[in-house]
Amino acid sequence: MRILGSSACAALFSVLGLTTAAHAASPTFTNYVGPANLVGDAGEPSIGYNPKTDATLFQAYTTTATVTGFDGVGHAKWEDVTEPTAVTSLDPILWTDRDTGRSISSQLLLACSKAMITDDDGASWTPSTGCGVGTGIDHQTIGGGPWSSGGLGPSPLYPHAVYYCTQDGVIAAHCATSFDGGQTFGPERETYTFDKCPLLLHGHIKVAPDGTVYLPTADCDGKQSLAVSEDNGLTWSVEEVPDSTTQDESDPHLGIGDKGTLYYGWQGGDGKDLGDKGYFANARSEGHAWISVKPAGSSAWHPPIDVGAQFGIKNIQFPEVFAGDNNRAAFAFLGTTTAGDDQAANFTGIWHLYVAYTYDGGLNWTTVDATPTDPVQRGCIWLQGGSSNCRNLLDFNDITMDKQGRVLVAYADGCTGACVNATNYDYAHAERPDLGSSRARRAASDCCRSTTRCSPAQRLRSRASSRRECIAPAAKREGDEDEVRERLHDR
Repeated sequence: MRILGSSACAALFSVLGLTTAAHAASPTFTNYVGPANLVGDAGEPSIGYNPKTDATLFQAYTTTATVTGFDGVGHAKWEDVTEPTAVTSLDPILWTDRDTGRSISSQLLLACSKAMITDDDGASWTPSTGCGVGTGIDHQTIGGGPWSSGGLGPSPLYPHAVYYCTQDGVIAAHCATSFDGGQTFGPERETYTFDKCPLLLHGHIKVAPDGTVYLPTADCDGKQSLAVSEDNGLTWSVEEVPDSTTQDESDPHLGIGDKGTLYYGWQGGDGKDLGDKGYFANARSEGHAWISVKPAGSSAWHPPIDVGAQFGIKNIQFPEVFAGDNNRAAFAFLGTTTAGDDQAANFTGIWHLYVAYTYDGGLNWTTVDATPTDPVQRGCIWLQGGSSNCRNLLDFNDITMDKQGRVLVAYADGCTGACVNATNYDYAHAERPDLGSSRARRAASDCCRSTTRCSPAQRLRSRASSRRECIAPAAKREGDEDEVRERLHDR
């Protein structure tokens, strides 16, 4: 696995006027490769950051690591802090409460998840009940934030509400609230149902500064949507994002500014309808990198913007968004300039990791190719679950930022070794690294905070992003994901 970081100071102005992307230097990125013996055989990375200790927490499959000492040229200290009972998982998730420093590691085991809590960056762990009674069996997410004044709370046991959400695959998506920082959870509450939101799958839960809770999902009445709770998870409603489309593939992702502006990144249902190929929805020839913004205090969304258009990007997967200051956000995604069905075995797209930034509340975006000389994937990316040669990257990446506003993106790298510079790549029959090697990139400058000052030399310095600490070998995993789910279900 890898961590991605940018290394050029951008729009570091604290004046009252808005600084547009046209006046901001384009960020560059440094790549930090996780040791192969630690995170080389895993996908679906999660990343958290503890401002109190300046520690980055990185999780892939059952492994949790702290990453510290980023030097700007690809070297960092990766330390294994995996909780001692981590054995197996169907979906790994890690979430860090940036205000308290608490992190929760969650491993899906169908009807519930096994979860552990750390308040010291993995030096010690305490158990959690893992889920709420009656929650679903798949695609869990954990998150939290301030209590809303509209519901039960706050709690004397922990300063923030913590939420656990899943979907049951048949009827609804469900969330449960914790009043003690994730140690226990109350009963489930339905967030949305199959009749309105038939995909059921959702992205990561997010909480606004005023305590409003948002659970993004890719398809409610054919539109990108949010399940919304204003009473700490007691009741939920669905808000559809106007002018949006869907392919029922990658989960959308939400970033929330420090005053409540919503930045919603999503994969569009663009191009030609290619018909029914047995996917969740009809295949499309294109799926662009769209982002929709709803300013704090407003009831209206701005028209969506295609942030990949400047690169001619035709298809994307794994949108991830993080917002810092209310007018600043970063939107990371895998993208390719090749059109066509990107889940088909003969798809010939070359994928890179892109990151788009806004410095003016989403009016303008600057997009950069964060892996210009090192593809993240060649060929297809499978988003239909189960086992496929195109499913080596699994379902998502992740994004956060450090206390200086530097953006960190965790991603699984499915193109290592000979794949990187291949000239005669066998797209249809390639044996891709199963689950990907794990990497991360780090933004080594202030891109989402406006409080840091940089010297002119720092603003102009461009650090190389091609150096590698180590290259993880092709990962191997035995068995089929659906078979694992069936075995766990029969226990």
